[in-house]
Amino acid sequence: MNRLLYSLILIGLFACDENRIFEDNYRLTEKYWHVDTVASFTFDINEPNENYDLFINIRNSSAYPYYNLYVKFILEDSAGNELLSDLENLILFDSKTGQPKGSGLGDVFDHQFELVEKFQFQKPGSYTMKYQQFMRIDSLPMIHFVGARIAKTID
Repeated sequence: MNRLLYSLILIGLFACDENRIFEDNYRLTEKYWHVDTVASFTFDINEPNENYDLFINIRNSSAYPYYNLYVKFILEDSAGNELLSDLENLILFDSKTGQPKGSGLGDVFDHQFELVEKFQFQKPGSYTMKYQQFMRIDSLPMIHFVGARIAKTID
């Protein structure tokens, strides 16, 4: 019941976001992020002269065995050309206290990390954002979903 209430609150908050261009989440089967699983999100940009912020969403359990999460992200245009690529170290728990960061209810916590600030797309069209875990473990446990969010920059 608590998870249903929490989900409804999140839906309500996201529905009011006028700057959001795209947001979607990829549910990981059995709460494991396998090293060969690439979460891929395709979205359209209609106003290329605007500034956009690119985010990653992570939902994890408090039983996640590490304090951080290394994720490689790639942004591609519709022809598959790589526009951006980087390896990010996302901090999910305080390394000293072990307290979870992000917002949570029970043993599940949501995080939203800004990967790129004020990015300008060169032309309108379809783009793809890809995420892959880079944690030196084949099956990373206790990750519920990974998601992408694209929003117009708020000045």
